[in-house]
Amino acid sequence: MAPGLKGAFVAYLISLLPARSFAFAINVSAANAAASAEAAFHTSTGLHSIQIQKQYVPVKKDDKVVAYKTAFFGSIHVGAEHSQKFTVVFDTGSGHLILPSTSCNSDVCALHRRYNRTLSTSATDIEYDGTVIQPSAVERDQVSIAFGTGEIQGEFVQEAMCFDGDKQSCVDMRIVLATEMTPDPFGLFAFDGVLGLGLEALTLAPQFSFFSQMMKQHEGMKPQFSVFLARYDGGDSKITFGGYDKSRAVSEMKWSPVAMQDLGYWLVQLKGVRIGDTVLDECEDGSCRAILDSGTSLLGVPRELTRVMHRLLARSVAEEHKGDDGDVDCRNVPGNDLHFDLGDHVVSIKEEDYSRPTPFNMTLPGRTDGAWKLFCRSLLLPVDMEAPLGPKIFILGEPVLRRYYTVYDWGEKRIGFSEARELPEDVKGLPPVGAPPPGSLISGAPISPRKKKDDVASQA
Repeated sequence: MAPGLKGAFVAYLISLLPARSFAFAINVSAANAAASAEAAFHTSTGLHSIQIQKQYVPVKKDDKVVAYKTAFFGSIHVGAEHSQKFTVVFDTGSGHLILPSTSCNSDVCALHRRYNRTLSTSATDIEYDGTVIQPSAVERDQVSIAFGTGEIQGEFVQEAMCFDGDKQSCVDMRIVLATEMTPDPFGLFAFDGVLGLGLEALTLAPQFSFFSQMMKQHEGMKPQFSVFLARYDGGDSKITFGGYDKSRAVSEMKWSPVAMQDLGYWLVQLKGVRIGDTVLDECEDGSCRAILDSGTSLLGVPRELTRVMHRLLARSVAEEHKGDDGDVDCRNVPGNDLHFDLGDHVVSIKEEDYSRPTPFNMTLPGRTDGAWKLFCRSLLLPVDMEAPLGPKIFILGEPVLRRYYTVYDWGEKRIGFSEARELPEDVKGLPPVGAPPPGSLISGAPISPRKKKDDVASQA
């Protein structure tokens, strides 16, 4: 809470996914005011697709790049009459639309496009509960949101958010406007803000939920959105509202119900987890769960399972998998598939999806001559999460979302999975931002496109 604010105190806490180092802590000071704004109502039908772009953010140690974090973002417009364009991460693991405001004058905010309240005739300044702020008010509700290593402070506005410049695509909703942003992590990213697509339980109130308000104001639209991430850089990645594009699905859509809906996450129950033919005992009793999170660049696994999973996913490098120059890309070295049993169907990923690119030298046990061999390792993110979500919680981020076209059904509270179609090379999307040098084997670097007989056959 910002100093000097008065009124009733409301405390609100959302614990988001540690895989992204996002921990939401929100304190709101509520003041009394007069009336609330009515939402604009429009009806639309059909699919609304937005191209999304990939950004690489280098992680450095001693001024040396040791890994890359990635994020996908796309464009939205805010304001019904005089729209302002922003880029946002479409995040299934959070609930609010957060944009920087022109009232934030820091160097960090200056890196981004900022929402200018004075340009909008469709906006209403509000308290967190929707109460309209009177012209004579000398104070207003503020929110403090912590994102792991960083933090923002902000205020609230009722405003129209649109897919594009067409007013018929707008949704009237409550938005968080950042008035302060810390350099880490917000100074590192090209996108301006975050559009949360989690369920209503992840928001201060349903009016902050973009998708909830879209369903109420656009009754003709199918209550679904879908995420397609191209497997390779430069592919046509998209988020689609109002359903999904069947041409991007290879297999029949398989559905799983959302578990523990009151927590707000796109969460599925796991009947079991298997690596190759080995079943993980810890999940055999059905106590493991998984969150679908478009804001996570890695595969998150329960910390208590990381050791056994690393061991089962490791493999030695045979001579035939070494390049002409001796380099090895472990994402091309055969290994065990990792299977998540959702009951009626199984979601599987391959060595390409979970491996660190660079192998390591391991001294062979029991040898006294110092003999060693190259081994490939998995790239897993340990997750520490307490009940009720944890402790046996997986985070299915980019490695799964590149392989599966996923559909999020708000009406039926279920998630659909289909094997994603690998698009032809001539179907181009937006170019990546900050891409590593070609051929880089640093963790997080992209894998080069290559033709696979089994891929071609499966899509015939």
